[in-house]
This record gives sequence, C-alpha cells and structure tokens, in this order.
Amino acid sequence: MPEPLRRVAVTGLGVVSSLGIGVRDFTASVRAGRSGVSPISSFDASRYEARNAGEVRDFEPGRILRTLRPHEWGRSAQFAAAAARLAVGDSGIDPERLSAGTTGSGVGTASGEPSLQYEMAQRWSLSGGPGMSGRQVRAAGAGQLAAAVSTELGLHGEALTFGTACSASNYALGYGFDLIRTGQADFFLAGGADSVSRTTHHGFSMMGIVSEVERPFDLDRSGIVPAEGGVSLLLEPLDHAVARGARIYAEVLGYGLSCDAAHMVHPDVSSIARCYRNAHASAGVRPEQVDYVCAHGTGTIASDEAEILALREVFGDAPPPVSSIKSMLGHTMGASSGLGSVICCMAIHQGFVPPTATLEKVDPALGEGLDLPTGTARPARVDIAQNHGLAFGGNNAVVVLGRVR
Repeated sequence: MPEPLRRVAVTGLGVVSSLGIGVRDFTASVRAGRSGVSPISSFDASRYEARNAGEVRDFEPGRILRTLRPHEWGRSAQFAAAAARLAVGDSGIDPERLSAGTTGSGVGTASGEPSLQYEMAQRWSLSGGPGMSGRQVRAAGAGQLAAAVSTELGLHGEALTFGTACSASNYALGYGFDLIRTGQADFFLAGGADSVSRTTHHGFSMMGIVSEVERPFDLDRSGIVPAEGGVSLLLEPLDHAVARGARIYAEVLGYGLSCDAAHMVHPDVSSIARCYRNAHASAGVRPEQVDYVCAHGTGTIASDEAEILALREVFGDAPPPVSSIKSMLGHTMGASSGLGSVICCMAIHQGFVPPTATLEKVDPALGEGLDLPTGTARPARVDIAQNHGLAFGGNNAVVVLGRVR
C-alpha cells in the first residue's frame, strides 16, 4: 500500500516589504490599514504620469543575510534570501537541521532582476557588448532567486524559480506542499520576490494601468501601483512541527491551478472559477466553509470584475469577506500571492480579516451582497482562508489554508 499523505504545516514566515521587514511589522501595518506607497526614488520617474511605487526603503541586506555577499546578487535575490532567512528565524528551527535534511526552495517572480537586465541592455546598446562582469551577468538571471535562498541557508534540495508572475508564489507554495506531503522533501521554503524597476514601470504604464493609488473594487479604480518585496513560508510535516513544539500558523489544506491562455492579459471568468473549485477539491472543503478570501484585487477594471464574477459563480450571491492587501502594498508582482498567503496565515493565527484600505465607493457593477472590509482590520475567527494569485495569460493559482484541528 502507498504511504499515507503527510499533513503540511506553516511554521515560519519571512517578509521584506514596504509595510515592514519581518512578519510582525508587516502584519501590524496591514491591520492598521497603513500605506507603503510613496514617490519613486530608485529611478527618475518624472516622465510618467503615475510616479508612485511600493518601494522597500529601509532594507539593509547585510543586517539579515549571513552567507551571501549582497553586492554579488541582484536586489530581488537579496529580497528572496533575506525573507527565507527571516522565515527560518521565525520558525525557531535550527538552520543546520534544514541543511542536513532534504530542504527545497521555490521562489516566484515576474521579472527576476529587471534593473540588472536593463543595465545590461543599456550598456550593450552603447558599447556593442555587455560591458559588465561575468558575476553581474550571472546575477541577472531569474534562476538566481531560488539559488540565493539555497546558498544563504546551505540547502541541498530542489531550488526552483517559478516565472508565472502574480501567481508564482502560490505555484511555489503548491509545489512545496506536494513535495512534503508525499515525503519527497523534509522542509520547503516557498515564496516570491520582485523589485521595482524602470522596465516594469514603463511596461505597465504603456498598457495604461498604472495608478498613483491602488483602489481594488472601487468605482474610481484606475490600475496598479508597482511594488517590490520578498516573502517566504517555511513548510514542514505537521507531525514534525508538533513533535518539536513549533508555533504553527496554519495548515496548507490544498491548492488549485488553472491555465486557460485564452488572452494575454484579459482574465477568463470560467477558468478562475475552475481554479477556485480545484482548490476546494484539493483541500477537501466546501465553499461555505471558507471564512475569508484574500483577493488578487489589482484595482484594474477587468481583473476585479472577473475575480468577483468567479466568486459569485462558486460561492453564490453572498461570498465570504473579501479584501485586497494590494491596497496598502501596491502590486508586488511575483511576491504578491506569497504575501497574501502570509496574511491568511496571520488572519487564522491572530483572528482578523484584513481591510481593502483604499476602498471608498464600491463599484456597483460588482453587484450587491459583497462583504468588503475597509479602513482597518476587523476582528474575526478565521478557520479557513483562501488566497488568490491570478496572473496574465490565465496562470491562476489558489491556495487554501486552515486552522490545525
């Protein structure tokens, strides 16, 4: 007979964000409805109509990293490695236990190291060659993000970078969940990282979806605020976590994927709804058991409408409370769904529903009967939380997390 599948616990959370470094500061900012958005400082944004971003202002990698030499790695890789180091510290586990076992790392991203890539392209166009050292060229590859995590922590399991953009952290989380529950890994660090860059800002500006303020579900919403950060969740078998007396934030109950490729940027409602159902089936839960939905909630017209329509298709006319933490963070791209998973864990652990802090006038086109908390967090018992990552090209990933029973 096959071995029974193991249950998977989340025991460590690491965050590098514009709302705070470390899960405690990050969670306190979300609960208070604070904004991490400010005028762009990392490049000259004067040519753009929208000039704000969710930049991480107080990040000093040398204060967190113990192995990596920051100057040899790009900013996104620094975010990824720092978040993983913070997650391990938060978990209380001996780092040598991770390096001695089969511990994997998965980092989701949208652009990898866009600033290094931009610099390399600029130098090439001016000089006809890369004009950069081999170390700098090597650091520009997106695959370096997961490599940075494994190098920083001395890990010997799989090191994978997932390139499915906004849903990539959830892809990494689902992959790690599968490895641990099937016994293929002892531990897994799942998360994502991206950094603010001229390339990213310019691309979304050309699409006409960059805004000064991100207002998910609001009648006056006009797009995203590009942002940056890193996130990591330490996964381990539940029985191991209990045996070592670990603090368990939540259990990963399951996840769902869908990939429709119906349109490059326009979301497909039926595919998103299928992703919700796949997640529920994987987790063994019914829609009415879900206490909170951490929405993808980008603040674009098409994405918000599709996400809510899909919720109504699966949950009926009265879905559970729904909010988007992008209202405070901006859109952290490959880190976004990982940060959503972190706040779901904290909502379960501390007992609250996060707000959509910038929501003032709900778009009537979204329909009636929605519970959309605004302002600051609402105290609530959350036993099961559903976290969305809905990316361009129809790459959708939804994770379900629950209170350990």
